[in-house]
Amino acid sequence: MDQLALFFTLMLAAIVMVPLGDRMGLPSPVLMTLLGVVLALLPFVPNVEINPGLILPLVLPPLLYASVQRTSWRQFAANKKAIFLLAVALVLITTAAVGAIASVVVPGISLAAALALGALVAPPDPVAATAVAGRLGLPRRMVSTLEGEGLFNDVTAIVVYNVAVAAAVTGSFSWPEALGELLLSAVVAVAVGVVLGWTASKLMGVVGDPTLQIGLSLLVPFASYAIADEAHGSGVLAVLTTALFLAEHARDADDVTGRLVGATFWEVVDTLVTGVAFGLIGLELHNVFGVGAGRWGTMLSHAAIVVGAVVLVRLAYLMPASAVTRRLHKRRDLDEDIPMSWRETVVMWWAGMRGVASVALALAIPHTTESGAPFPARDEILFIAFSVVLTTLVLQGLTLPQVVKRLGVSSDTQVEHDMEMLLALRAMAAAKQRLKEVEATEDFSEEVSELLHRRAFDVGARICPDIVDDEKRDRHTARVRRIKTVERVQRDMLSAARHEVLAARSEPGYDPEIVDRVLRQLDVRSLRVSR
Repeated sequence: MDQLALFFTLMLAAIVMVPLGDRMGLPSPVLMTLLGVVLALLPFVPNVEINPGLILPLVLPPLLYASVQRTSWRQFAANKKAIFLLAVALVLITTAAVGAIASVVVPGISLAAALALGALVAPPDPVAATAVAGRLGLPRRMVSTLEGEGLFNDVTAIVVYNVAVAAAVTGSFSWPEALGELLLSAVVAVAVGVVLGWTASKLMGVVGDPTLQIGLSLLVPFASYAIADEAHGSGVLAVLTTALFLAEHARDADDVTGRLVGATFWEVVDTLVTGVAFGLIGLELHNVFGVGAGRWGTMLSHAAIVVGAVVLVRLAYLMPASAVTRRLHKRRDLDEDIPMSWRETVVMWWAGMRGVASVALALAIPHTTESGAPFPARDEILFIAFSVVLTTLVLQGLTLPQVVKRLGVSSDTQVEHDMEMLLALRAMAAAKQRLKEVEATEDFSEEVSELLHRRAFDVGARICPDIVDDEKRDRHTARVRRIKTVERVQRDMLSAARHEVLAARSEPGYDPEIVDRVLRQLDVRSLRVSR
């Protein structure tokens, strides 16, 4: 098996693991990691040879961009305290704790190298957290907080990692320079993200066609990351800023086709990239086996200590931090989404799985320092980093569903239902208001007017039937039943029409391009009927 065949095997597995994970009740990223581990043990599977410097630029931009599509700036603002406490404060505390412990237990490691280890294992993975939490029916505020933590903690961790690695390579370190680099990195990233987001939104208006807009949206996150990184800014923060800008300013409510196709496209990208990335984590065990050869006992003991520190520091931090946050919430921020019980805090703790970013940063550690000497304890850092990733990802990822079930943490269905009802009322009110404006300028017959009023009513009733009383609901249900019968038969008729047109594609005398054009019209009509 060559590397190209291995790559396509991972892509195929990424698709298959989604339904398999759903049936088994297990997250697909964890299954992909286990598959990678199995492949790494097979003698005919080649070692993965990927430039470590390309992992983050190729993997993180599309994953971050896809994650932001599921959220909004308002959600980040509503959870700003929790996100800051997790994505900044907890990352710094974990880095310091792991650095202090590693500098004591790992022989030959410098303080700067130990801090680099702490920085690369500090941030939980946004993709793993979202993929796992999103399928467990957790409260939306918890999922939003996990997503926010995962999206922003890489910014803090990567900057600290770069400073620590530079200090280990050069042998010098300055706190003012480190803080200045952090501030400059953030400012440059936000500037690049806003400018590129504004430019992309204008270009999407120029290109017009949904296919071209989706192609542009695929290029934007990579461009944002690369430009910010070249300008010594945070590529991760630049991608987040660009994605949030586009989410707020580049939405056209009437672009139905673009929205449906775009959502499907990014779901495909998210599935494939996530699967390949976590498969590569397991495959990198080839490198770990080589590093640990002959020193398994010592290596495993050091790794166990660091893994314990990573896991316990998160718990020790979350318990008091969540209590303080709840108290502040009760006093001032009534609109915040944060308050959590101790059960939800335990789930937040156990959901802190490490992943792609930690692996990429570990592999990117240079082999030598500026003086030509070997980088302090590089082999040990690599082994410990992979141990943290595999332990947290596999152990916590596989057991998180049981933890959630035993603690009884679940989404607040009443809150979701109330919000859905409110949106249904707003949608119906907007439809009725627009109908009233049209009726003021056009002369409809009584029959047409009655039909349009029923359609305006249906806008909200189809979203949430509970917004109407029992009598109207019964009439609406009977009408919907009749409509569904008509739509079912209409779908059958359109299916017959599609089969006939498609059959003509292989017949002589029919231009395939014209056949495809007619087929597209039937497809669009079928899409409307199937809603």
